[in-house]
Parts: sequence; structure tokens; C-alpha cells
Amino acid sequence: MMRLALDGTPLLGPRSGVGEVVSGTILELARRPGVEVVAYGLTLRGRKDLAAAVPPGVRAASRTFPARLVRQAWLRSEYPRVERWTGRIDVVHATNYVGPPTKAGEVVSVYDLGFVRYPEFVATDSLDYPELLRRAVRRGAWFHTTSDFVRDEVIETYSVPAERVVRVYPGIPPIEGGDAARGRELAGTDRYVLALGTIEPRKNYPALVRAFDALAADDPDLVLVVAGIRGWGGDAFDAAVAAAHHRDRVHAPGYVSADDRRNLLAGAAVLAFPSHYEGFGFPPLEAMAAGVPVVTTYAGAVPEVVGDAALLVEPDDVDALAEALSTALTDAGVRRVLVERGRERHRAFSWTQAVDQLLDVYEAVRA
Repeated sequence: MMRLALDGTPLLGPRSGVGEVVSGTILELARRPGVEVVAYGLTLRGRKDLAAAVPPGVRAASRTFPARLVRQAWLRSEYPRVERWTGRIDVVHATNYVGPPTKAGEVVSVYDLGFVRYPEFVATDSLDYPELLRRAVRRGAWFHTTSDFVRDEVIETYSVPAERVVRVYPGIPPIEGGDAARGRELAGTDRYVLALGTIEPRKNYPALVRAFDALAADDPDLVLVVAGIRGWGGDAFDAAVAAAHHRDRVHAPGYVSADDRRNLLAGAAVLAFPSHYEGFGFPPLEAMAAGVPVVTTYAGAVPEVVGDAALLVEPDDVDALAEALSTALTDAGVRRVLVERGRERHRAFSWTQAVDQLLDVYEAVRA
């Protein structure tokens, strides 16, 4: 029996991409024999919600330590060890950058290095990650990434031995059962471009608003829907919307439920993913699974993830973005090819395969 601890904190609150990775991983692990899983929570206020967030068979463990104080302690020392939360374990998987001091084998998930490459795009607390990762390197931790692009970045940036950095592609969140009619009702139109993700500088939504505005004059029924929580730095998005000639057709409903996310995907004409930088990116694959054409950018790992199943442009080329959106909206032949390739592409990502590979990593770390 392997005693495995995972950081379950990303399961709490509105579900981010990291939360989707942790959710899919822990659900699949809970089905596997020979693995005893405990999810620990680095939170004070949300500690009582952790038990409800994990699947049956997974033990929830939390302490009355404020997360900020714990992180500050881990930036300066090797205490408190994660065993204070979990009890004795064989392997700990720090699922969200913050590797804890431990006597066990350690795996740390790194989803991107935006805090190194583009510090202007990240929230202040992410600036602790470089030192936390350096400490994990010194402890001999292994690292898990969700793309080869980020794997190469981690090896180069932190001088980690290549054999200790393992790329494991995740599965994708479930999108079955979306109601296209309900999605169109939510959008307020039969034809809309959909963007999914936190409204923050890295997502490059001001460029999307300008590209949409260039199309909207000739397409009076078209609407842009940007569905995601407001992160930091949303002022640039607000300014872009305010400056748009067709601002009344830009809708930002905020965070949407999993059901409404599926509905919006089912009814969308195109999925736009215009990021400056990504370490993976679920929305393009979710759109492909829903049979929706994708327009995205040459941003970090995105080309690796989407393959030949999307139209790609440079992040800062608003004209090219507008042209690609127009093509995906109006060219029936291109739409058909993108949908066919997308349905094939998304099948390459499964939680069964991901957890098979993670279990191999855990065994190597335990050994």
C-alpha cells in the first residue's frame, strides 16, 4: 500500500485550471487499489470545506494554520513538515507549486513559469514561487509538468536533472451534456464567440475585444462572451470594452457553474483563447470535445496542446486574430476541418493515462 498525500487546496472555491487538474487526478486515484490517499488543505477559512470537496475514499486533513503564515515559514525553514497535516506518508504531491518540507518523497507540480517569464502578468503572491521551488530542488524533489514546453523551462531555469522532471498530460474536464439552446440563452444570441478563463493580463482579453469590435460592424448578430472570474489587473479589459464601438455586445457574466460552462461551450460558434502565455490550457480541448472550432495563439505550450486542430496567430496581432475569427465563423470548409481534427485531438488526453503515469512517478520517488 502506498500512502500518498496530495495538496487539495485547489479544490476549494471557484475552480481554476489547477483545480481541474487536481480534481481529475484525485478522482482517478480514488478508484485505484493499492493507494491510500489523503488530501491536505493549506487554508484556515476553507478547512471545513475540504472533506466535502474530495471523493469517497480520500481522507481530508487540515490544520488551524493560516496559509500565509505556513508559506512564510516554508520560505525560510524546513518546518512545519507536511506530516503535521497528513501523518506518516510515503510520497507527497504538492499539486500547486508550493512544495512542503517532508520526510517523504516529494513531487511538485509546476504548470507554468509565468512568474519568471512575465512577472508583470501575475499576482503578488505568485512571486514567492521561485524561492519555494528552489528549496524543493535542494530537497531533491521531483517535478511534474503538464507540457513538454514547461518541462524544458523548469530544467533550464532551476537546473533540475532532466530525469527528475516528468511531463504528464492531464485529462480534460467533463463537458458532456451541454445544452446548446441554454448556452445561447445565457449569451443572449444565437451566434457568439466564447472565451473562458480568469480576466487577468495574461489572458490578453483586451486584444480579443478589439478583434471582436473589428468584426462586429459587419456581423450585427455576433456577441462576445468572456466567462471567468475577475482576477487582478482587470482594468485593461474594462478600458478595452469601454472603448469598443460595439461594447453593448461584449458580455462578461463572471464565473459560471460547471453546467453553464458546458452549455456555453455547446452553443458557441467559436472558442477564442488569445493568451500571451500558457503552460497548458483546458478551454481549447474542452471546445474541441464539444465540436466547437478554436482560434488561439502561439503562446507557450498552446501549439503543443492543440496540434493542427486550431487556427493560431501571434498574441499581439489584433488584425490576424480578427481575420482568424472571421474565417472560423464564416468558412464552412475550415470549420468542418477544425471540428474533425478537434474531436480527434482531444481524445489524446485522458485521466486514466495521466494517473497511470503519475503512479509510475510516485513509485520512482518512493524508491
